[in-house]
Amino acid sequence: MKKASLSLISKFNRQRFRGISPLLSIYYISVNSPSSSSPLHSMDRRIQFCAKTPGLVYPCRNLGTLVEKPNQLPSRQRKLKEKSDLEEAFESAKTSEEMLRAFKDMESCFDERELGLASLKIGLKLDQEGEDPEKALSFADKALKALDQDGKPSILVAMALQLMGSVNYSLKRFNDSLGYLNRANKLLGRLEEDRVASVEDIRPVMHAVQLELGNVKTAMGRREEALGNLKKALEIKEMTLEKDSKELGLAYRDLAEAYASVLNFKEALPFGLKALEIHRKELGNNSVEVAHDRRILGVIYTGMEEHEKALEQNELSQKILKNWGLSSELLRSEIDAANMQIALGKYDEAINTLKGIVQQTDKDSENRALVFISMGKALCNQERFADSKRCLEIACGILDKKETVSPIEVAEAYSEISMQYETMNEFEIAISLLKRSLALLEQQPQEQHSEGSVSARIGWLLLLKGEVPQSIPYLESAAEILKESFGSKHFGVGYIYNNLGAAYLELDRPQSAAQMFAVAKDIMDVSLGPHHVDSIETCQNLSKAYSAMGSYPLAIEFQQRVVDAWDGHGASAEDELREAQHILEELKTKARGTSTNQFPTKALPLPQHSLASRNSHPNVPFNQNSAGSMR
Repeated sequence: MKKASLSLISKFNRQRFRGISPLLSIYYISVNSPSSSSPLHSMDRRIQFCAKTPGLVYPCRNLGTLVEKPNQLPSRQRKLKEKSDLEEAFESAKTSEEMLRAFKDMESCFDERELGLASLKIGLKLDQEGEDPEKALSFADKALKALDQDGKPSILVAMALQLMGSVNYSLKRFNDSLGYLNRANKLLGRLEEDRVASVEDIRPVMHAVQLELGNVKTAMGRREEALGNLKKALEIKEMTLEKDSKELGLAYRDLAEAYASVLNFKEALPFGLKALEIHRKELGNNSVEVAHDRRILGVIYTGMEEHEKALEQNELSQKILKNWGLSSELLRSEIDAANMQIALGKYDEAINTLKGIVQQTDKDSENRALVFISMGKALCNQERFADSKRCLEIACGILDKKETVSPIEVAEAYSEISMQYETMNEFEIAISLLKRSLALLEQQPQEQHSEGSVSARIGWLLLLKGEVPQSIPYLESAAEILKESFGSKHFGVGYIYNNLGAAYLELDRPQSAAQMFAVAKDIMDVSLGPHHVDSIETCQNLSKAYSAMGSYPLAIEFQQRVVDAWDGHGASAEDELREAQHILEELKTKARGTSTNQFPTKALPLPQHSLASRNSHPNVPFNQNSAGSMR
C-alpha cells in the first residue's frame, strides 16, 4: 500500500486522473467548503485554482484578468508566479532526488502547512523506495507536525500517521509503529462517524492502515490479532475492486496463508480456493500465480491431514513450475511432495524421490540440508535409526554454517530435526537442538510465535525426562508468549497449562496443579469443545488434582463430568467410559471414609498473581499431540 498511498497524495495535486488502478481511482477527494479547498487558499483572489482537492495546487492565470507582460508583473504577482513555478517543478519531479531539490527551493517561499503537504509526498516516495527509512521518517514527522497543528481530524493527518507507522515498521520500531497506526485508525473512524469525509474517500487510507496493522502485529508475534486487521483490509478490497481482479486474488491468498500460520486450516481453505478460482479464470491454468495458489492449498490440505489432496495440488503446481523453468521453487516443491509421501506412509517412494532431488543440490546448500532432514524422517519412520541419524548429522553440519545467514530457516530446521531424535527417544540431543533453535529465535521479534512453540517443546521433553523443576520456566514462558501471539483461548495455550498442571502435580503441589488444570480446561472447552478427547482428559486431570488435595466432593463432580462426556462418545469409547466409572466409584468410596470439612468444596479460583491472570492479547504453535499427551 506504499505505492497506493503515494498515488493518493498525488491526487491532491492534480485536476485529472490518468492510468490509475481500480483501487486508486477512489482516491479523488471532493471538497465542499472554501476553508478546505487548498492550503494555499490565502492567495490573491485573482488567482484561480485548477485543483479542487486539498494539497499543493497549481494556480493558473485567469485569461480574462491576468494579461500583464512577465517583465511588468507587480512584486506580489512575481512572488505568486515564483511559487507557482516551484510547485510545478515539485510536481513534475520523477525521482526522490528531484523532489528533494525542488523541496529545498520551496522552503524559502512556502509556509509550514504548505511544506507539510510536500513533506508528506516526499515521505511516501522515500517509504516506497525503502532505501533510506531514517530520511523518510524525518519527512513523515515534518508532515505530521505541520498538518496536525489545529488538532482537527482530516484525511491528510490520517495519511501522515499511516506514513509514520509504515516507516517505523521498516525501522523495526514496532511499538512506535503500532501507536501511530492505532491513532490513524481511530481518526479515520471519527471522520466516518462524523461524516467529515465520505466513505469512498476514507476507504483507501483505511485499507493502508489495516494492512500495516496486520503486518506490524504479525511482526510482533500477535498473529491471531493481526488476522482481524488483514480480514478488514480484504473486505475493503472486496468493496473497491472487480470481483475477479488479480489483486483481489492475491489478497485472498495472503489471508489464506495468514490463517494457515495459526493452524486455522478450516478458515484458510475457502480463501485459498477463491484465490485459485480467480487466478485460473484471469491468468490461465499455467500461470505462476496458480502454482503459488496450489502450493498454499497443499499446505492447507496437509494441515487438515488430507494428504492425497495435498499431493495432488503439489503435483499440479510442479507442472507449472517446470513449464516456467523456476528450478529453485520446483526443488522446494519436490521436497514438499516427499514430505507428503511420508505423511501418507509411502516411505520407500519418498526416499526414491529424495535421492533424485539430492543430486540437484549444491554441497553446502540449505536445500541439501532439507533433503537430508526429510530423508532422516522417512528412515526414522521405517525404524532404520542408524541411517536416519547419519542423514540428520549431515543436515546439522550444513545448517551450522548457515546460522548467521539464515537464522529463522535454520531454527525451523533444528526444530524439525529435534522431532526425529525425540521419536528415537534421544531426548538429550532433541533438547540440545531445541535450545539452539530458541537462541536463534530470541533474536527475531517477528518469530515470537515460533519461540513460544520451541520453549513449550523443551518444557515438555524435560517433563518426559523427569526434570520437572527445570521444565516449569520453559512452560511458563511458552504460555505467556503464545497467549500474546495467538490469544488466551488458543488450544495450544491450553496444552501448555495442562502440562504445567502435570508438573505441579509431580512436585506434590496439588493446589497449584488444580489451578493450572482449571485454566487448561477453560481454554479447551472454548477452543476444542467440552467433548473433545483432550478436553475430557484435562477434566480428568482436574479431578485427580482435587483428589490429591483430599477435596473429594470436587473430585467427584469433575469425574462425573468425565463419565458423562465419555458416555456421549458411544461405543467408540467403551474402554474409556469403564475406566472413568471405576475412578468415580473409588472417589466415592474415599469420600465416605473421609471428613471433608478441612478441604475445599468449591473450585479454586484462578491464580491472581500467576500466568493465568496476566493480561494477554489475541506461525505455528507447538505440536499439539506431543505437548498435550501428558494426561
